Amino acid sequence: MDTPSRRAHIRRALTSIGVAASLGLCLTAANAATDDTGPTAHSDSVGATISDSAITTKVKASFLGDDRLKGSHIKVTTTNGVVTLTGAASGSDAKAAAEDIAKNVNGVKNVDDELTSPASSNGSVHKAVAKSERVGSDSWITTKVKSEIMADSVSKGFKVSVKTVNGVVMLSGVLPNDDAVAHVKDLAEKVEGVKSVRATQLKSSAG
Repeated sequence: MDTPSRRAHIRRALTSIGVAASLGLCLTAANAATDDTGPTAHSDSVGATISDSAITTKVKASFLGDDRLKGSHIKVTTTNGVVTLTGAASGSDAKAAAEDIAKNVNGVKNVDDELTSPASSNGSVHKAVAKSERVGSDSWITTKVKSEIMADSVSKGFKVSVKTVNGVVMLSGVLPNDDAVAHVKDLAEKVEGVKSVRATQLKSSAG
């Protein structure tokens, strides 16, 4: 029998179902939001991180192998993935090439090109560049040795410090074993301009 009390009971039941359904939808929406943002936030924080010093070394190594930059004296610094180029390029083409090379190095977010071009000078910049190159030969060797170590499968992932004084390369750090120590020393000895290699501070974690 369809009495007023029965109709009231049905209305209360329907209201309860509606509230429950609403709550269910809210919870589902909340979970969906968590699922959508969670992985994204995680992937953003996890992204491939490359240290500023590693980026600087890679940019310098890329410069060394490019004929367009011959006669240029370029200083590279990296802060939070932003590479700053200072010094003198041998010409406008070299200046453009340096910026382009740096931009294509893995991990570089932006390039601040502050290079000057000697084309507008009377040749004094060329002389300064040549002098800087002679003085910076140890720096060149250090950069080259670092790039060889970073690219090598044996030493890749291990931190090896490199310092060069008058053509003498000094290595320090820790490698997995004695064979790796000998291998890295050999890599350094083969770099052009290296007179000798001191590896007394290059240790093996195995012993």
